[in-house]
Amino acid sequence: MATVVEPPARAFPEDWSLADLLDRLGGIPAWRVRLYPLPGTATERDVVETEARTGRLCELVDGVLVEKGMGFNESEIAINIAGVLNAFVKKRRLGIVVGESGMMKILGRQVRIPDVAFVSWDRLPGRKRPRTPVPELVPDLAVEVLSPSNTPREMDRKLQEYFAAGVRLVWYVDPQTRTACAYTSPESGTRIPEEGSLEGGEVLPGFALALADVFPADIEPQT
Repeated sequence: MATVVEPPARAFPEDWSLADLLDRLGGIPAWRVRLYPLPGTATERDVVETEARTGRLCELVDGVLVEKGMGFNESEIAINIAGVLNAFVKKRRLGIVVGESGMMKILGRQVRIPDVAFVSWDRLPGRKRPRTPVPELVPDLAVEVLSPSNTPREMDRKLQEYFAAGVRLVWYVDPQTRTACAYTSPESGTRIPEEGSLEGGEVLPGFALALADVFPADIEPQT
């Protein structure tokens, strides 16, 4: 007797198009949306399995796997920030700093992957490092290095989610303009010019990193 396979539950209105889905996700390019599992039905397990199978990092947004838009330069910038931040945090035994693979489940089913994040010991259950690949954690500081595939609406939504979950400080770093913006709430952001500094404020008192040291210097051609 043949086995009847039930179709997956419909996650979005049946008359939706791909354009509708992309609009919901902030107008991101279509190549960043993975179609398996069916958009709207993905879980945090799919986030982990997709990374293991393909090497691609995906966030989980409304049950949709959304590929992270990172590149070579963005990764270098993230490492520059993480290195200085980790040295500061480790010396003072303040918590943990993770990089661009640090998956975290926030606001229920959403999985976000900041390019750099700081989590204080007080936010770690039992003040211990999590053992699961996607812990249910809210960082004190989340850092996003913007890439060309990020859209303003996508990043606005992410900012809202971070603060709704309990993030205290967010840095958006823009390689194109060599500037940054530090947010203490979705409505309160301070633009930082290249000659300015990323500062820890109340989250990391005493921390400062010159923004000029974050961005890769242009390499002079050899003669």
